[in-house]
Amino acid sequence: MSADATEVLVVWDESFSEYNFGPTHPMHPLRLDLTAKLAIDMGLFDLSRVHIAAPGVATDESLARVHAPEFVQAVRNAEVSADIAASVREEFGIGTEDVPRFDKVHEASARIYQGSVLAAEAISSGRYSRAVNFCGGMHHAMHGKASGFCVYNDLAGAITHLLDNGYERIAYIDLDAHHGDGTESIFWDDPRVLTVSLHENGRFLFPGTGYPDEIGGNDAAASAVNIALPPRTGDQDWLRAFDAVVPQVVREFRPQVIVSQHGCDGHRQDPLTHLRLSVDAMREATVRVRALAEEHTGGRWLATGGGGYELVEVVPRVWVNLVAIAAGAELAYTSETPERWREYVLELTGRDAPRHMGEAELPPVAPWTDGYDPGSELDRAVMNTRKCVFPFYGLDPYYD
Repeated sequence: MSADATEVLVVWDESFSEYNFGPTHPMHPLRLDLTAKLAIDMGLFDLSRVHIAAPGVATDESLARVHAPEFVQAVRNAEVSADIAASVREEFGIGTEDVPRFDKVHEASARIYQGSVLAAEAISSGRYSRAVNFCGGMHHAMHGKASGFCVYNDLAGAITHLLDNGYERIAYIDLDAHHGDGTESIFWDDPRVLTVSLHENGRFLFPGTGYPDEIGGNDAAASAVNIALPPRTGDQDWLRAFDAVVPQVVREFRPQVIVSQHGCDGHRQDPLTHLRLSVDAMREATVRVRALAEEHTGGRWLATGGGGYELVEVVPRVWVNLVAIAAGAELAYTSETPERWREYVLELTGRDAPRHMGEAELPPVAPWTDGYDPGSELDRAVMNTRKCVFPFYGLDPYYD
């Protein structure tokens, strides 16, 4: 198979829905089901350049490339017993309100992890240049602890696979409303991995980290880039912040692969965050990430899902747009959602589904080159990041 830039591997299987913390938990598996059904009904999975693959379950050996063996064992123990000691909950994060125990907690988590490793394998093999695992994106999972709805860090698994298979510079771009703390921490001292996180300021949102002066360990200074945005940041400011930092550091880092996390919990309807984004801004950011891959990595790009808790209006549209963009089959915001999908949503949820793939045409984004406005809370946040990081790359925070 040719590694044509429009060939894309999409990782999907209905068994992903077994990652299920229960009916009242925000991370409901319905979001994955509705995404896959919409992609199918939009005809994306039938495109000749889209190839669907189901992952197995990651082995303990594979998990140990990222996670502490005692943590993996604790998750295995939680799978077979609902009796979790308080000390285990405290040390390993399993059985908490954020990460409740469920019967297949190890198997389901290891399948998501393996899904992103499979995507990385598709790229490292040379058979594909693009791969998508919209069920992945568990960026809060730490080396030895579950956190923030995340058990195993599939992103770190994918990046580690790429490092193990000859890639020496990998750029990770995290668009979730929450700071990508787990992935950042795992590669904190690794200069081969650039982690860029665009998120709501930690003063107002979990996990309370991701400030501009968090720039990586002593052996990897400026390998971590954090853009901490004010609450209520909207589309134009969000994209302005992206444009003012991400292309510059990616260009100077010279990655061989881009791995991106497309959490959509920054949407204005999301119940857990305070950003004010639209489906259309998220679609546009995805186009920007793809363009960075085309410019800097020969098109090599691995994308995952992430957070996102508005299950009907937001998650399916954002991640189906992600698949479409990866496949080079962009959908206009006016594209209608299929009637069959809308009927399925109504039957399953009792809610009316959105009729279009977007919400509105995006107004122009003011480029950073128009000038820094010290009276703008957004511009001050961006400048804080530029001042902390740009000098390490030989860039001028005020002009580059």
